[in-house]
Amino acid sequence: MSKAAATASGTARSGGPDLLRAAAIAVAASVAGLVAALVLGGAAAEKVIPGLGDAGTVTRWGLPLSRLAMNLTAAVTVGALLAAAALLPLNGGRGGNGGRRDAPRLTDDATGYLRAASWLAAAWAAAAAATLVFTVADVLGQPVGQILTGSELSSYVGQLPQGTALMIVVLLAVVVALLARTTTTPAAAFGLLVMAGIALLPPPLTGHSSSAANHSVATTGVALHVLAVAPWVGGLAVVGAHAMLRRDRLDVVADRFSRMALWCFVVVGASGLVNVLARMPDPGELVGTNYGRLAIGKMIAFALLGWFGWWHRGRTLPALAERRPGAFTRLATVEVAVMGATAGLAVALARTAPPPPTADESAVKVLIGYDMPPALTPGRLATLWQFDFFFAALAAVLTALYLAGVVRLRRRGDRWPAGRTAAWLLGVLTMVIVTQTGIARYAPILFSVHMVQHMVLNMLTPILLVLGAPVTLALRALKPARARGDRGPREWLVAALHSPATAVIAHPAVATVIFVAGTFALYFTPLFESAMRNHLGHIAMSAHFLAAGALFFWVLIGVDPAPRKLPYPGRILLLFVTMPFHAFFGIALMNLGEPLARGWYTAVDPPWGASLISDQHTGGAIAWGFGEIPTFIVLIAMAFQWYFDDQRQARRLDRKADRAEERRAARAAAGGDAGGGPEPIDEDDELAAYNARLAKLAERDERSRRS
Repeated sequence: MSKAAATASGTARSGGPDLLRAAAIAVAASVAGLVAALVLGGAAAEKVIPGLGDAGTVTRWGLPLSRLAMNLTAAVTVGALLAAAALLPLNGGRGGNGGRRDAPRLTDDATGYLRAASWLAAAWAAAAAATLVFTVADVLGQPVGQILTGSELSSYVGQLPQGTALMIVVLLAVVVALLARTTTTPAAAFGLLVMAGIALLPPPLTGHSSSAANHSVATTGVALHVLAVAPWVGGLAVVGAHAMLRRDRLDVVADRFSRMALWCFVVVGASGLVNVLARMPDPGELVGTNYGRLAIGKMIAFALLGWFGWWHRGRTLPALAERRPGAFTRLATVEVAVMGATAGLAVALARTAPPPPTADESAVKVLIGYDMPPALTPGRLATLWQFDFFFAALAAVLTALYLAGVVRLRRRGDRWPAGRTAAWLLGVLTMVIVTQTGIARYAPILFSVHMVQHMVLNMLTPILLVLGAPVTLALRALKPARARGDRGPREWLVAALHSPATAVIAHPAVATVIFVAGTFALYFTPLFESAMRNHLGHIAMSAHFLAAGALFFWVLIGVDPAPRKLPYPGRILLLFVTMPFHAFFGIALMNLGEPLARGWYTAVDPPWGASLISDQHTGGAIAWGFGEIPTFIVLIAMAFQWYFDDQRQARRLDRKADRAEERRAARAAAGGDAGGGPEPIDEDDELAAYNARLAKLAERDERSRRS
């Protein structure tokens, strides 16, 4: 063993006890926070109702403990994958044959975190499986032993959403555990991070959020909450372990985590506030109910964690830059303990029933989250706004990021066309109009209004967003990675543009099939009714409309770089071949004799509305007539792009010809043609080459005439 390796090994061994002690403190704080919250919230002393089964004490305590273990192992798994994919710098490529550089690769520390993520994901899967068993016992009121020996477990997984959600977590965690043992590339590590993020979502989305009074807001809020908490908690745990083990590049890892943690803190605070408001619209319930008091305790812990983050940015990060990791290690240990206690409190909060609604809810409100609106009028479409947290957050992020890029270019002295900025902002505005105004309120109950929302998201908003050229703006505004060979946001964006997956998806034929076939596959199958009955399904449906339209119009009129660019005649042909399919779709809706999603629209049928089939025919007419608007806009944009592209080509050829003329003049002045013979033609002078070719043809014709 070399001296350096021996030193590193000894350093790691010296940091091992500190790491184990910090982990024990965090686990103890988590369990203590859970137990205290269960006792204070009353969930630990549930009354057994005579005549109903009781799962017993083992299940009463085993379920929250297993759920806590599942949440903690999930967060640390995400943290390990995050460290491997983003927090640790990559090794730069080495020069190969011909001076070509190899692709960036993971460092030894990053590979070690991937292997650790494999074991952590296996523990995550085991904890999720235990949670599944305890949940079955709790729901059925039977002891755990009877659940394990009977057939209830398999029946529960297939019939109830909580069981299906936990089974999905087990499967995805097992896949992450297996693939993390063999992954060696940055792209694969990032893919595992995305997969782990998806595995976080099923359990919380089938809990209280799906049954809250305003379940559309609560569902999106809890999804954002979980996606922000996991990298924050897991990332801090891994950064702390990195410091205790005396690993290299701690200053870089801590700085990157600090910047990410700030955004996680903002998202966690905003989503947590939205969740509280969705479940407890009455402020008095915060102090008058067990659920509200636990929520206050979680808010206090959140504020304390914010103070820790402020201290890190002001004190410990400068200390790390000066090679003094001790202060960070001590503070991170306390912070992880507070996070663990907060995680235990969150599990207890999930076991505590939120306050019941004070008034009886109608069947329509149970389905769509609000009461039946009054009869449809143009004024009510403009005034009866309906807050959609997902698209409101998406609009805010898209606007903020785009304007931040424009401001950065302006401060640097670069120009950015005002027309592109206007197109982008107008595209975001159209998205807000159909997802936040009265259109969003009436869309779940009237197929015709839903079709307006579909057409705008699929065929108008994407055109304006594509004309904004967001990728080009990002490539110009983002700074390259500080270390050569590393990957920052700009490098990841370039890698995504050049990836094989992008080349396949952005192929004109594939983009066209997704754009056209997706509509027919959704509406003429049971998928449409399933999406309407579930808020997540409705979000996925709307997001598909937006993404499919953006992909198709990127191929047609996209300013951003793309793997394959069609010539303009091919683009016009593709446009006129594709657009009639939407007209055929509208005509098919107008000719249907049976309503689509009959079960859903019968349940939410307004007393003041037209018949289901008549409203569906109106929606078909909207789909048939709306196609003319995007076709007209795309043709205008394409005509301008073709004209300006020809102008750029002409200016480029003129510049090349001028440069060639200057070189010929320089050769003539230097006596380059003193030896006689024809003057050499510059290979870059296309005009001179063309004239020389015409001269040769004329000379050949003259010889033929004389002979």
